[in-house]
Amino acid sequence: MNLFEDFGLDNQIVTTIKELGYTTPTEIQEMSIPRIIEGKDVIGESATGSGKTLAFGLGMVKQVKPGQGLQALILTPTRELTEQVTNSLKQLSRNLKIIPIYGGVSIEPQIHNLQRAEVVIATPGRLLDHMERRTINISKIKLLVLDEADRMLDMGFIDDVEKIIRICPKQRQTLFFSATISQKIKHLADRYMISPSNVSAANQVDPEKLKQVYYNVHKSMKFSLLMHLLEQEKSGLVMVFCNSRNTTDFVVKNLKANKINAIAIHGGLSQNKRTNTMELFNKGKVDVLVCTDVAARGLHISNVSHIYNYEIPKDAKDYIHRIGRTARAGEKGKAVNILCEYDYDNFSRIRREYSEFSIEKVENPSIKVLNFSVETSYNRPARFGRRPFRSESSRFSNGPRTSRFSGSNESRRSESSRFSNSDGPRRSFNRSDREEGTRKRYFSHRRT
Repeated sequence: MNLFEDFGLDNQIVTTIKELGYTTPTEIQEMSIPRIIEGKDVIGESATGSGKTLAFGLGMVKQVKPGQGLQALILTPTRELTEQVTNSLKQLSRNLKIIPIYGGVSIEPQIHNLQRAEVVIATPGRLLDHMERRTINISKIKLLVLDEADRMLDMGFIDDVEKIIRICPKQRQTLFFSATISQKIKHLADRYMISPSNVSAANQVDPEKLKQVYYNVHKSMKFSLLMHLLEQEKSGLVMVFCNSRNTTDFVVKNLKANKINAIAIHGGLSQNKRTNTMELFNKGKVDVLVCTDVAARGLHISNVSHIYNYEIPKDAKDYIHRIGRTARAGEKGKAVNILCEYDYDNFSRIRREYSEFSIEKVENPSIKVLNFSVETSYNRPARFGRRPFRSESSRFSNGPRTSRFSGSNESRRSESSRFSNSDGPRRSFNRSDREEGTRKRYFSHRRT
């Protein structure tokens, strides 16, 4: 098949798809749409941005009838993805009442809108809030979709997801879509899906078009190196990934102080702020997006030429999702890893699990140490203590650490936030906070 007409879709749907700019189906669409239209349960594995939303959106159009109450439920891991999926489905079907629900905003307008909903896109925590309040009725659900299922389970939502699935009617169509299919997803499918069809599309990141490199510096030089690279590289849109909110705020504040047009996104920002941030970046009004892994998966972001890992993620899968933001749709891209001694364990893990990757070591350029400002929160003492120093030569066989990096004022300030395992300060827990995985972090704090 190479045309949407070949799927036997209604002429009106085909016309709508063409109006949205889609001419031929992607690999995941070609494999999954016929099975979805037939009403089969499907497990679909494909990268972010490969067209999964359109695939299950056609299932929604087929299953849901106007005026018959809530009939389709799509679960998503984050607020941003909830909004994105909602907007996409509204473009696909203008006749259905499609309602997003997620935490971080007032629940009252959602309660009002749910009275007329026929399709709901929801994060698990806020959906359970509505279920406990009896402000949503899912007894007529015909179609249940888990979008970015692996991300949802990684964020600690598995109990919530299972509770929601068990309450949904057993006579339904169930679709799981994910960038990677983990054992958790397979076990979930075994319990709650009926003879699912497994479809997998090739990763859209072309390894021949993605160049991966790493620099090995003292922690005091991380920010100065990042600034140097941003000034020297000829690039389009840039994403800089950090592991915590504190580091994200630190980096974006000092990029701005050095005349770099940057903006931050992480789970500590209000929903309106996060939505506006993504809109500015997608429209090219901001050159550099500094972010936590909240922006690594699910969200549709085009024209990213460079990925900078200011900190290396603990989970090797998160590295894959980060670098997958560039070298898409036939374009070239570059992933730059900025390592110091605190990144060695994580980087070694990535290289073990993805030994097929060619990640080139680049010699450190001659750069100056920048002056920068730091909020009080960055000067707090380390909660877990310092790790013993390990020479770079013992871990990567690239020679000893250059002595000129020692003694910098920057070394005393720049990375104090890395010793916190939290993506933000300790706070009280409630169900609506679960959208950003707060529950997982909260109980982690309680054990320390």
